[in-house]
Amino acid sequence: MEINLFKLCSGLKVIGYFMILLVAAIISLSYYAIVVVTWGPELLSGGLHSFLAFFIIIMFHFLLIMLLWSYFMVVFKDPGSVPDNWKPLTEEEVLEAGSSLPLSESIEPEAFTSTHSADGRERRPQVGYCSRCQNGKPPRCHHCSVCQRCVLKMDHHCVWVVNCVGARNYKFFLLFLLYTFLETTMDTFILLPNFIDFFSEAKNHSTSPGNLAVIFLTFVLNLAFALSLLCFVVMHVSLLSSNTTTIEVHEKRRGIRWKYDLGRKKNFEQVFGMKKALWFFPLVSKEDLNNIPALRGLEFPTLSDSEG
Repeated sequence: MEINLFKLCSGLKVIGYFMILLVAAIISLSYYAIVVVTWGPELLSGGLHSFLAFFIIIMFHFLLIMLLWSYFMVVFKDPGSVPDNWKPLTEEEVLEAGSSLPLSESIEPEAFTSTHSADGRERRPQVGYCSRCQNGKPPRCHHCSVCQRCVLKMDHHCVWVVNCVGARNYKFFLLFLLYTFLETTMDTFILLPNFIDFFSEAKNHSTSPGNLAVIFLTFVLNLAFALSLLCFVVMHVSLLSSNTTTIEVHEKRRGIRWKYDLGRKKNFEQVFGMKKALWFFPLVSKEDLNNIPALRGLEFPTLSDSEG
């Protein structure tokens, strides 16, 4: 009997729901350890220590709110789907729309191949065709075997959010990484004194065994997540600065400048928009959506466009 590997891949969604429960469990554990067991009671101590506890709890809740807000936006926001029977605009339609993007006039139901110009610069086809979706594929679009559909500017499928990360939720994913890293790092530092005192308190029985176990486990988990997230934050900052997705890292040729790399400022604006007030919030303004086609995931300016 023939096994359909793509259908098996879709079963990975089930793992994602367990990941959501794991995220909720870690957040609940951290909340109990920091707010209920350690720093919450310090609010009643008075003096400078009470002020420090108040500041820590406020910062903890602020980062937690931003973390959860970004997380749920990644989970529930569609990363970008290809419209049914999609095809690129013709030359006339491009001119009428006032766009300078060079788009092909038609698509063929077969894969396009990369070519290189005389100056050595990589020139990839603007469009392709997905045989599984039976539909056109815009630039930078890829088929996800887990979601069983094509995703606009697909970065990767994330089991932690049971969703793909693509053109329309990549900003939210980056903010989720950032705020989770800041939260776990802060939790690690503020629990460090309690972790150092763990062994003496366990020996003297000055704290209940249950609270000691919670503090120990919370510190270890937050430290592990902070260190691992640091690697992901650095990696995605590097990808953002060069306007590259995780998938496209394997497509780029060494020694050839990536055609979508328009400079750090423009690369950043294609993900976070131009409205500075919203940069650190999981929101995108309608003005940016209208003025920056890359945020919609169907059209992307290239080096040839910016240089022309």
